[in-house]
Amino acid sequence: MLSQKTIDIIKSTAPILETEGKKITTCFYKMMFEAHPELLNIFNHVNQKQGRQQTALANTVYAAAKYIDQLEVIVPTVTQIAHKHRGLGIKPEHYPIVGEFLLKAIKEVLGDAATDEIIGAWGEAYGVIAQAFIDVEKGMYNAAANQENGWMDFKDFTVVKKEQESNVITSFYLKPADGSGVTTFVPGQYLTVRVNIPGEEYLLNRQYSLSCAPGHDYYRISVKKEKDFEPNGKVSNYLHDHVQVGDTIEISAPSGNFTLNMEETAPVALISGGVGLTPMMSMLETLANNESKREVYFVHAARNEEFHAFKETVRDLTDKLENGHAYYGYEKPLYSDGNHHFEGYLSKVFLQNLVTKETITYICGPVPFLKNTVQILTDLGVKKENIRYEFFGPAMDLTAEEKSEVTA
Repeated sequence: MLSQKTIDIIKSTAPILETEGKKITTCFYKMMFEAHPELLNIFNHVNQKQGRQQTALANTVYAAAKYIDQLEVIVPTVTQIAHKHRGLGIKPEHYPIVGEFLLKAIKEVLGDAATDEIIGAWGEAYGVIAQAFIDVEKGMYNAAANQENGWMDFKDFTVVKKEQESNVITSFYLKPADGSGVTTFVPGQYLTVRVNIPGEEYLLNRQYSLSCAPGHDYYRISVKKEKDFEPNGKVSNYLHDHVQVGDTIEISAPSGNFTLNMEETAPVALISGGVGLTPMMSMLETLANNESKREVYFVHAARNEEFHAFKETVRDLTDKLENGHAYYGYEKPLYSDGNHHFEGYLSKVFLQNLVTKETITYICGPVPFLKNTVQILTDLGVKKENIRYEFFGPAMDLTAEEKSEVTA
């Protein structure tokens, strides 16, 4: 337990962390990687270069300071981050390293304002927060390893099928290289893929949503080939261009808490933009396989017809549902035959005919798409707890994120 004096000191630093947080976390990562370059085998280099990891950590540190006397408020954030940590292989021995350089970064950025008393309080508080992560992640590691066909850390999987879904998305069907079965998972979860690309100094990790329902003897991930946004694309291009049927890649067990709640019975809308449809495919197939009686709305926005993946599969799955409905639209259609339900961006006018205040909505896609869709649903009066969304990348404050294209 933290003393009241420590709590008071930490809370007093919250305002400056709100304004200087990203400077601190940017400094932190720079110093830590210079001292421990081996950690670059774990961290996503793209998120580092885009500044998303720094912003996400700054948000987390600020929230920890603000709610240091009621840490239960940030439990959902801790859980979400812990899922990513477990997928990446973050272990207890990494936390003292992070703590050391976080304190050094606070001192470096704040200078004389970071008194010994403040640094001491943050050192004490960090120990409590780090232990919370360690405890949660220990449970996740044990659960992943102890389930049927489970494993710890990374395991070799063989690509048994490779299938193009659109001009930019390709599916990879994966089975354990040792001939064992696959673990079950919850629709919406993701795999962490780790690859050793020739010419790259460090291992590269990316997290890809499972795009099939549980119950198969394989996993399926559907990967968008990133070509437009530097420095994206190293892993996706490697998978598309070099990984073939018969090759093996390393993956960690399914993880993530953006998941379909099968106990709920209210109408559900699965809303996606671009490659954000991948977790929705898992959810939709699961609903269809379970012969759900719910009203199910699948709404997808793509750049144009050539970017539209799983069109026929979605139609077949919604046809299997008693109350299934599928809609899709294109930002700039290539054809004028009217074979789509909306043009341009997803709009309030379109969604107001599909959702009610009680509809449970799952949303996934680029940040601008998420911002727009969450705002529309909020304006339509959908309950806050029924607006559920997933970032492809570090968890961030949706209201503060820049309006820049971010892809999986």
